[in-house]
Amino acid sequence: MARCSEADDMNDRERRGRATANPASIPDDLDNPAIEKATGIVELPFHIRWSGPSRRTYDLSDRQQLARVYEQVLQEGIDDDVRYFVRSEDLIDLWDELVLPPHVSRAWAKWLKDHRGVTVESR
Repeated sequence: MARCSEADDMNDRERRGRATANPASIPDDLDNPAIEKATGIVELPFHIRWSGPSRRTYDLSDRQQLARVYEQVLQEGIDDDVRYFVRSEDLIDLWDELVLPPHVSRAWAKWLKDHRGVTVESR
C-alpha cells in the first residue's frame, strides 16, 4: 500500500476544492451605465446569502457592509446579481479589504486588468 505525503494529501484536497468551487460570474457588461445598480439598504437573495447568521440586509453606504456584500456576491452571485450589486470603481477601491477564494480573486484581477487597465493583487 502506497503512502501519501502530507504535501500530496494537501495538493489533492486543493484540487478537489477547486473542482467543486463555482466559477466566478463576471458579466461583460458590468460597466454598462444603463444597468440599474443597488443603493441604500439592500437584502441579498437567498442563493447568495444561504449560510451563516440570518443577516441578509446591508447598508451599502457603510464601507464594511459594502465589502461584505461584494464578498458574497462575487463568490455566490450569478451575472444578474453581479451587474446589480457591483460597481467596478467600488470593487477597485475595496479590493485590498475583500476576502475572496483564490479562483474568484484571480478571475476578477484578470477582468480588472483587461477591462479597466488596473492591476490588483490576486490572492
